[in-house]
Amino acid sequence: MTGTTLDDYTDRYARRVRGMTASEIRALFAVASRPEVVSLAGGAPYIAALPLDAVGEMLAKLGAEQGTTTLQYGIGQGTLDLRERICEVMALSGIDAGCGASPEDVVVTVGGQQALDLVARLFLDPGDVVLAEGPTYVGALGVFQAAQAQVVHVPMDDDGLVPEALEATIAAVARSGRRAKFLYTIPTYQNPAGVTLTDERRERVLDICERAGLLVVEDDPYGQLGFDGDAPAPLRARRRHGVFYLSTFSKTFAPGLRVGWILAPHAVRDKLVIANEAQVLCPSTFAQAAVSTYLATMPWREQLKIYREVYRERRDALLDALADLMPEGTTWTEPQGGLFVWATLPDGLDAKAMMPRAIAARVAYVPGTGFYADGSGRASMRLNYSFPAPDRIREGVRRLATVLEQEMAMRRVFGAVGGTGAGRRGRPGADAPGPDLA
Repeated sequence: MTGTTLDDYTDRYARRVRGMTASEIRALFAVASRPEVVSLAGGAPYIAALPLDAVGEMLAKLGAEQGTTTLQYGIGQGTLDLRERICEVMALSGIDAGCGASPEDVVVTVGGQQALDLVARLFLDPGDVVLAEGPTYVGALGVFQAAQAQVVHVPMDDDGLVPEALEATIAAVARSGRRAKFLYTIPTYQNPAGVTLTDERRERVLDICERAGLLVVEDDPYGQLGFDGDAPAPLRARRRHGVFYLSTFSKTFAPGLRVGWILAPHAVRDKLVIANEAQVLCPSTFAQAAVSTYLATMPWREQLKIYREVYRERRDALLDALADLMPEGTTWTEPQGGLFVWATLPDGLDAKAMMPRAIAARVAYVPGTGFYADGSGRASMRLNYSFPAPDRIREGVRRLATVLEQEMAMRRVFGAVGGTGAGRRGRPGADAPGPDLA
């Protein structure tokens, strides 16, 4: 079809893809990757902290000595060796055999993103409702959008998801004549807000979901990246029924290998494997062998400590720079682990509208709108501290603060900007409206 245009294909799209749009983060990549831009936008781990020479030797040896198996097809559930080692990794967080963690119920996926997609394929029909924190992970929003589900956000505060708001949202969905299929949650070092659900709230959230017959999809990419002691036990360590536990090696080893997993209730394990086989046939055998060998032969627990120290230093650099440089009225969260800070701007400022000026000032962030299904979050932004060096982080905040000061000066010419006083604590979701169930 020579000379065809987009219009020639539009009417042929399946209904499920017609509403698909690029994520706020992906759209920023081309700009944020320029060397002159200080990017606080991404979520990339600091891979240079790995012993890359040793990792390279390990990968070369895998290909040379085990290529006949590691470069061959595998099985849809993932290799038994890796599934056993995944259980060892989960045991560090309290998810052990005592709470039903078994290699038989682990399904290996192509990163945590595919794990989300498999759960959506199993449980979501067009028009179904998914409950999710507001704000939430942008990649999950893309998966639920592709499944033609409606995401209804549940507010958070500095202690994570608000149980009373969860109860109210479940009731509001029921009054609208529908029933939510599951709660999607990142309870530990949440992306993008950086907050952690407290122990007490974890029990209450699980009780609420159990009473409502609501499945729980727990996404835990960051749980082993805490800075100040152990994180609260995952939801899956507390309840073995009705909780799907998703995680990945992207943040604790290497995202380029694309290896994640689901620990599923036993009754649905087979369905997940069938869906996995239909989608990718089998996860990469080589990538699985690389992760298994890394866990078997290298000091990966010590490597976790290195990542924690690197990220703690960079978290501190970001928080100090925000306190020193940001204008009055700016607030932010103080993460105890993970990779992100959620900042809320002085009254009247719009992070999305401000983005072109920030790029012109050679600094990048992700506007808060990317983390809401309904376009809320215009007064907020996500800031990442895992990748830039501490001096670059401070320079990025200096540039960002300059842009904010200019925006505020412009608004003073055309209308007053209210100030609430600078602070170290920002309420994620404070700028978002309640759920729209129309």
